[in-house]
Amino acid sequence: MLSQECLYELRSAWLPNITDAGLDRLVDLLASGSPLLVHGCFTRAVPMGCLATHAAWHHPRTNRLTHEAGITWLSRVALLNPATSQVLRAWDEAGPTDVELRAEMLALFREEQQRRQAAEQPVTERAVDDAVSCARA
Repeated sequence: MLSQECLYELRSAWLPNITDAGLDRLVDLLASGSPLLVHGCFTRAVPMGCLATHAAWHHPRTNRLTHEAGITWLSRVALLNPATSQVLRAWDEAGPTDVELRAEMLALFREEQQRRQAAEQPVTERAVDDAVSCARA
């Protein structure tokens, strides 16, 4: 289970700084249980990286970096200390077999995807969707 500190860090520092493409990538990797998403290090061999590294590879300020991408993204974009990141600590301690942690992160990232998609939807289109939903209820 994600700690309150980890959830706070995700919501306050990670999600505001992850691009849509980075968010999509993390969702895909978590949903598929991809071996490209690693624990215990930032990068093993490109294209294998941790959460921060995959976010970095899809961010305009860090997308040209390789092994140092995750560290740079955390410190210069998300403004976090990579050594004390609650998210990375939880990720590394859990390891690849912690299905519950992966599911929680996947749910949080999907929720953010939906929030962003709703924010992009034109107001008139949202109003029509809301009206249709109310009429069906």
